[in-house]
Formats: sequence, C-alpha cells, structure tokens
Amino acid sequence: MSDRDTEFLEYVSAHRGRMLRTARLLASGDGHWAEDLVQVALTRLYVHWGKVRREDGAARYADRILVNAFLDERRRMWRRREATTADLHDAAPPPSQDPADRLSVLDALSKLPRRQHAVVVLRYFRDLDIQTTAELMGCSPGTVKSQTSRALATLRDLLNDPLETLENVR
Repeated sequence: MSDRDTEFLEYVSAHRGRMLRTARLLASGDGHWAEDLVQVALTRLYVHWGKVRREDGAARYADRILVNAFLDERRRMWRRREATTADLHDAAPPPSQDPADRLSVLDALSKLPRRQHAVVVLRYFRDLDIQTTAELMGCSPGTVKSQTSRALATLRDLLNDPLETLENVR
C-alpha cells in the first residue's frame, strides 16, 4: 500500500463518522441515502487526494463535496419518486432524548428547499460559521444569511414550535 493510500485510510478512519452524521442530517434521517452521499464524497476525495492532502484542506474539501453531492442528488428525478419508510431494520436508535422531536425536525427539514436544508444542517447541526458555510456551498455570506432566515421561518411554521426543538437533535 502506498503512502498516499495509507494517508487516505487514516483520514477516512478519523473523519467518516463526522461525515456520516452530517450526511444523515442532510438526508433527513435516511441512513441509506446518507451512506450513498458519504461514499460519493469519499470517492471524489480519493480521486483528488494528492492535491488535497498537500493543501491541508481535506476536511473542508470533503465537506464541500458532501454538500454538493446532496444538492446534486436532490435534483435527480428518481430521487423524488422514491419514498423512504419508517421500517429501517438496520437503523441505530436515534441519539435524541425524545424520538418524536427528532422525527418532527427531520420531517420538517425534508420539506425545505435543498439549499435551505443544507444551510440549516451546516449552521445549526455542524455549528459552522457563516463564512465557512458560504465557502462550502459556493455562495456569498449574504446568501447564507438570507437562506438561513427563510429556512428558520419555514421551520417555525412547520413545527409550530420555537426552534428549541433543534437543540434536542444535536
């Protein structure tokens, strides 16, 4: 095994869990779709690993690939026709204290437009600042702010609750 492959495997071992948690939120709790998103991101990251590892920006690059994979997948027609079920036999129990809150938030997130969905996940679940979120999404900080504002207003309407529920999912 080459040094490049060894470094990549070390990176995957250290960061795959974080990527999977982010992907699961982007996929509104759909564990299978989250696995697909992570696999796409890791495959693309491996292709560019020689360049990325020299720049010490692997985590940020991987996050950007993950978000782009999510945004690309949401555009695909077949994704809209598939419906997820509540019966995931291999799903781990949710870490939330109240599973009903978690499911409500995930359902509300799934109803947001894709860019708003991504902004909420990156800003509130990954706890990234506006500038980092803008870089990952390839947009301006002003766009992040406006998408966040619209997303939170929509979530308030959908949840009929103050956004304290979001804290329970973290």
